[in-house]
Amino acid sequence: MRLSLPEFPMETNVMNFFKFGALCLVLTFSSPLVLAAKDHDAEGQADGEGDHEQSALVLSTDERRTAGISIDRVGPHALAETLRVSAEVVINAYQSARVTPRIQAQVLARHVRLGDPVEAGQALVTLSSVAMAEAQGSLIVADREWQRVKKLGRKVVAERRYTEAQVARQQAFAKVLAYGMQEAQAIELLQSGDATKATGEFDLLAPIAGTVLQDDFIVGELIEPGRVLIDISDESILWVEARVIPSTLSSIEVGAPARVSSNGMDWIEGEVIQLHHQLNETTRTQGIRIAIKNTSDQIHPGQFAEVELVTGARSPVLAVPNESLTLIKGVPTVFKFEDGIGFHAEGVEIGPSIGGWTEIHSGLEEGEEIAVSGIFHLKSLLLKSSLGEGHAH
Repeated sequence: MRLSLPEFPMETNVMNFFKFGALCLVLTFSSPLVLAAKDHDAEGQADGEGDHEQSALVLSTDERRTAGISIDRVGPHALAETLRVSAEVVINAYQSARVTPRIQAQVLARHVRLGDPVEAGQALVTLSSVAMAEAQGSLIVADREWQRVKKLGRKVVAERRYTEAQVARQQAFAKVLAYGMQEAQAIELLQSGDATKATGEFDLLAPIAGTVLQDDFIVGELIEPGRVLIDISDESILWVEARVIPSTLSSIEVGAPARVSSNGMDWIEGEVIQLHHQLNETTRTQGIRIAIKNTSDQIHPGQFAEVELVTGARSPVLAVPNESLTLIKGVPTVFKFEDGIGFHAEGVEIGPSIGGWTEIHSGLEEGEEIAVSGIFHLKSLLLKSSLGEGHAH
């Protein structure tokens, strides 16, 4: 018996065989090309990243000057041991004054407002008082009598009358001064010779130059004696009051340097001027008074602040100013100035930061040059260069 194989299945197997062979050929010739292309792209990316890391920010001398970039050499610095405590900014009581009336009076006009600068002798407020009117009138009468008696002389006028007229004039003059008139105002009233000017009006004048810190009154208000109308203080030098544990004062002396900051970033140099001799009854701490120059009016009485006090000195270590450091991808970084032409971002390992300086453990060598100001500008240029712009070469 003869058996015959079906034709259809055989044709199918043959076709599948040829299709499989063709696929193998394609994979054999194409795979190296694909892998080569990928390798080439990877190498290109790696080269690009390397170029970016090695790129320099090149700025001319004029560009550096315009951007506020300054350069300094890295070297050892004696970081002082410091103590940081909380404090409060207060007015300098030795350069402040309070303006108050000495008699009951009504406010007729104000001549300055809160925050105004004033000069010594400047009119601050005009008051009116019945008691002042009586005193002014008595002064004019007493002065005229004295002028008449003095003109007649001791040979004509009895000694008693002469002395009484002189004393009466002096007492009347002293009374208007005690009530609040200035000597120059009283003399001007007498020189005018006009009795109608004894109205009881008078000006309170600024006893010192400074800034108006308080003016809590209303025009038309009746003011009692001793009521503070205006506070004036010269804010060019302020006090900062800090409190420390008494045991730490053994290393702090009058004249010791100190730094004060109201925001933790900007620091003002100061000096310890006084040590309080009485402890706080509640906290048992001792007060320290620091004087700071406030010429730019950047700090004001009533603000809380931090004070950094120098308590001792350490051996010199390699350190850089805090302003020269920035964070790039979370790494403390400085900008090295190399070959006199370009800046390179260099990551560094840092130690403690004391007194505006930060210790460098690695990443820099003594004598190398770095940018110590204009760091934000350099960081911006570095970001632009990473995007294909800027001064990177």
